[in-house]
Amino acid sequence: MSLSQGLPRFAAGAFLLCRGCLGPLDDGAEAGLCGRCWSGLLPLAEERCPRCALVHGEEDCPEATAWSLGDALWDYHGGRPPLGALLLPAIKAGETGWRRALLDRAALAPLPPWAAKVDLVTAAPTALHRRLIRGFDLAEEAGRRVADRLERPFQTLLAKAWHSGRQASRTESHRRRLSRKAVSLRGDRLEGGTVLLVDDVWTTGTTLLRCAQALKAGGADEVRVLTLFRAL
Repeated sequence: MSLSQGLPRFAAGAFLLCRGCLGPLDDGAEAGLCGRCWSGLLPLAEERCPRCALVHGEEDCPEATAWSLGDALWDYHGGRPPLGALLLPAIKAGETGWRRALLDRAALAPLPPWAAKVDLVTAAPTALHRRLIRGFDLAEEAGRRVADRLERPFQTLLAKAWHSGRQASRTESHRRRLSRKAVSLRGDRLEGGTVLLVDDVWTTGTTLLRCAQALKAGGADEVRVLTLFRAL
């Protein structure tokens, strides 16, 4: 008798449940998530602002930005369960299957038309010690995928201060107080051009703001922003 034959039916079936919704796995399942969960990678509302990627009634964008255009591939809270909120913490904790599947989908997702009109691509930086602990940098991996699609060079242009701390663990008010010194330009000044800044998730936008300010101060003519997820 095999192990599965010796288990009660409900216990044996538990190995085939989706790790997101706990429903049965289907033909669209990948990395332990069913196709229904993966369909939670939902685009943002069509009427969103072209700078902050939010829907607001004001003519001028109320968000503080240092970039001309900004967008995200998916809604962080889209789906049931909210897929971005499920995937990103697990990926950063070492879930390699979800990371690979997410990046594969990012390589196929529609990009805003203005993304093709950039000169180079960079990524919002992760503090060195956190990158060493994780063994990867999700924002950089996403940025390299985007650069390959656009056939533009990818350059690691920014560095994050060791003491800056994790934005995800902070309240919104603390996130917005991130110092300008937390992000700096690596190496020489840029020779103008339009830079596409890529990150994994856009919440308050403060990290993106500091990155864009550093790029502009370092010589970029224009900065545009693209993230995997936008938290609404």
